[in-house]
Amino acid sequence: MLQLDAIYKAAHVLKEVVRRTDLIYAPQINPESTVYLKPENLQFTGSFKVRGAYYKISQLSDEEKARGVIACSAGNHAQGVALAATKCGIKSLICLPEGAPISKVEATKHYGAEVCLVPGVYDDAYQKALQLRDEKGYTFVHPFDDENVIAGQGTIGLELLEEMPDVEVVIVPIGGGGLISGVAYALKALKPSVKVYGVQALGAASMANSILHSRIERLHSVSTFADGIAVKEPGTNTFDLVNQYVDGIVTVTEDEIAAAILALIERQRIVAEGAGAVSVAAAMFNKVPVKGKKTVCLVSGGNIDVTILSRVISRGMAKSGRTYAVTLDLIDKPGQLLGVSKIIAEQGGNVISVHHERNSESADVTGCALRVVMETRNEEHIASIRQKLLDAGYVIMK
Repeated sequence: MLQLDAIYKAAHVLKEVVRRTDLIYAPQINPESTVYLKPENLQFTGSFKVRGAYYKISQLSDEEKARGVIACSAGNHAQGVALAATKCGIKSLICLPEGAPISKVEATKHYGAEVCLVPGVYDDAYQKALQLRDEKGYTFVHPFDDENVIAGQGTIGLELLEEMPDVEVVIVPIGGGGLISGVAYALKALKPSVKVYGVQALGAASMANSILHSRIERLHSVSTFADGIAVKEPGTNTFDLVNQYVDGIVTVTEDEIAAAILALIERQRIVAEGAGAVSVAAAMFNKVPVKGKKTVCLVSGGNIDVTILSRVISRGMAKSGRTYAVTLDLIDKPGQLLGVSKIIAEQGGNVISVHHERNSESADVTGCALRVVMETRNEEHIASIRQKLLDAGYVIMK
């Protein structure tokens, strides 16, 4: 069983290896709460995973180290194991899902690991890693369901209480559950009054479902761009620890995650990946009771692929009311576009694209559809523009 002594021991071992990520005040995330960020995205490998990976590898016997290590990962654990193994002079082989972001694959190679790409998702990479372990005799480093790995992640909880002894709420991302298991155990052991909430992507809610039904459940599939928490089945150790020490688990949608990533970029100048931003999304959209509470959102990683980032920003802008697309049913005659654009301009909207379609679904044979995409300030601004268009007699199709 996990012991607090193991977490303190891990903190000592990691003292010269990991970066201490100081809390960042982020009042704009939720004005009704006092929000701080724990920016593990600023860790050396871009995520918290190096903590558990390095501590696990540091505790291996000489015989285990000599055989080399193997791990499976959606990307962040891979980099943590690769860096830790290289620092200890150990060979490492990492099995990654074939669809893992290219940036994570290349970073894993950069840290000194050999990479094996496996068709499917994390769980398929896991099975491949077990197969190679048995065939080649490697020492397996589990990404979350291992007491030493969990102890390493728990060092974050110690840091939180050292820097903010009066913290009331801590929000933590959940994939397989290693991070929240360690953090919640450390926090509850030292300050039982603190509330710890976990967050999962709606399309990968394996831990949430398991806790709800009081048994470990495996999802048939996962669907989320937050690849770092796209896990079909939680671990045995992590399920037990979460069930005992976590106060609740909530889910967030893809649009809410995208909006959180955008908010972190714009308001805090912080780049987070989808998995790292789910805690912020939960605070932003009041998924957990944070009103009037001193709250810490753990931003667990920042390894987002730049090709995904541009699409995420677009979705985030739409979700937060920063862009708006309206389609109008018009009579096809001169001056229509001028009238529409004049109203938008008078209301302070900025048109960024226009599409005019004569062969539209309009009931009138002389009708047409006009789709206008514009930059807006927020939902209230969008409502104002819509109302002005309606007042002017325009028919909004959607």
